Amino acid sequence: MSTSKSQKLELTWIGKGDEPKLEPRILIENPEYSYGDPKSENMLIHGDNLLALKALEQDYAGKVKCIYIDPPYNTGSAFSHYDDGVEHSLWLNLITVRIKILKNLLSQDGSIWINIDDNEGHYLKVACDEIFGRSNFICGIAWEKRYSPPPDTKDFGYIHDQILVYKKAQEFRRNLLPMTEDQTDRYKNPDNDSRGPWKAMDYTCRYNFRERPNLYYPIIHPYSNEEIWPKKTRVWAMSKEVTQKNLNEKRIWWGKSGLNKVPALKNFFSEINQGMMPMSLWKHTLAGHNQEAKKEIKILFGNDIFDTPKPERLIQTILTIATNPGDLVLDSFLGSGTTAAVAHKMSRHYIGIELGEHAITHCYPRLKQVVDGEQGGISKSVDWKGGGGFKFYTLAPSLLNLDKFGNWVINKEYNPDMLAAAMAKQEGFKYAPDEAIFWKQGRSMERDFLFTTTQFLTVEAIDRIQEEMKPEETLLICCKAYQPECENRYNSITIKKIPSLLLDKCEFGRDDYSLKIVQVPTEDQEGEGDSEEVGSDFDSEFPPKSKSSKPTQPGLFD
Repeated sequence: MSTSKSQKLELTWIGKGDEPKLEPRILIENPEYSYGDPKSENMLIHGDNLLALKALEQDYAGKVKCIYIDPPYNTGSAFSHYDDGVEHSLWLNLITVRIKILKNLLSQDGSIWINIDDNEGHYLKVACDEIFGRSNFICGIAWEKRYSPPPDTKDFGYIHDQILVYKKAQEFRRNLLPMTEDQTDRYKNPDNDSRGPWKAMDYTCRYNFRERPNLYYPIIHPYSNEEIWPKKTRVWAMSKEVTQKNLNEKRIWWGKSGLNKVPALKNFFSEINQGMMPMSLWKHTLAGHNQEAKKEIKILFGNDIFDTPKPERLIQTILTIATNPGDLVLDSFLGSGTTAAVAHKMSRHYIGIELGEHAITHCYPRLKQVVDGEQGGISKSVDWKGGGGFKFYTLAPSLLNLDKFGNWVINKEYNPDMLAAAMAKQEGFKYAPDEAIFWKQGRSMERDFLFTTTQFLTVEAIDRIQEEMKPEETLLICCKAYQPECENRYNSITIKKIPSLLLDKCEFGRDDYSLKIVQVPTEDQEGEGDSEEVGSDFDSEFPPKSKSSKPTQPGLFD
């Protein structure tokens, strides 16, 4: 059956493509919850994860090496920290809008790992195929999250999760996993070979002499001088020339007595890849299990209130494969803080985003303990001794809000520095105030600058600025009001009014992107009045503000 070029295979759902126009907020450091090295680039962000991802996009697009997320699974269960019973279309809207921004944040050699189960995993796979391209799908990993059958088993005992793995582009290169003790123990040195431990490999292949006549030849036994032929159902594994080379180098093993009729090849440990290829089935012995994770949480906090925490060994396995020391890791559903804790211990930089109150009650104290050298989880296996640090950020409030007359005005919580930083982000400039020249607050290119002010802009003021400008420089001025004579006074200076220049750019005044969507009417309900609005808490509610969480400075990144 033929199809036109305009047609494509696609997963569709109610609300697809109706994506919000997100406000690019600035981030504000809260020093009360920053800890350790003040120069640390590690970030713990407390706020709506969709707005937080948008806040990161300008400065971190193309810089994140590995993303791990463990979003709500949409199982219909009421979890402690997430309302997880979201209708399929709602859930797909919630997750895909976030994954699209996550893709933008990935580096060209980066990868994303999504922990999910069978309730939505297959739909998510098709949605991710569309976002990343099917050719960028790496693997669907089955992770054995339980080591015993669940007690409520009816038809099948469900003991695994899926981990969907996608790369950003062809530049992705995976690392090998460390060899297990069981694997390394297979290498011995019974003849005290100076090249070190080795493992015997079969020197024959399962072909007959008619299929591979070039591999069917006699080997002269070095001790008995007799001709040794492979069985007629097998041939030698290597050509005559290579075999002779192996004989000369004493790589062929004839047994302890030297009288074996079928030789083996010495496979030296020193010459193999010092690791193993990652497989698509991860046993709990490799990557831990949920009970292990609950014990880790209980040791740290004295309780195991998280329903589905992930063990540190799972994240360690992922980061070993996908990253190297110094790479940047991101988790936008940080939960109890496992990804950030493991990344810290493995010398990776990280950004963790969490909306719930446990950003303060769990993520912050957990990372604080990591900096202080806690010895739980993977600490001993990576020889963790403590050190480093992290900075704690909150999202700035919306730049604009409605006054009592229903007009959009600049939020009074914004001080001049915050406003300048916010306008730089809105207009695509990098906020970098010049210490000597007040009007050079941000730049988009080497000679293109931004100046934001709430003062009334006069002709005299713009004339003074123009006198300081070099001939090749250009300037965008954002202000609340200006004299009409200022407009088009200089070709190198553009003036725009706040807030009118912003109103069509994005949604303001919205802090919750758990996404409210109109419920799809059934056939019986169609035409019987307005549809009911359904809400879904994809993130938890905002916790009460800490007494010291008042913004202190813009979160600005070099």
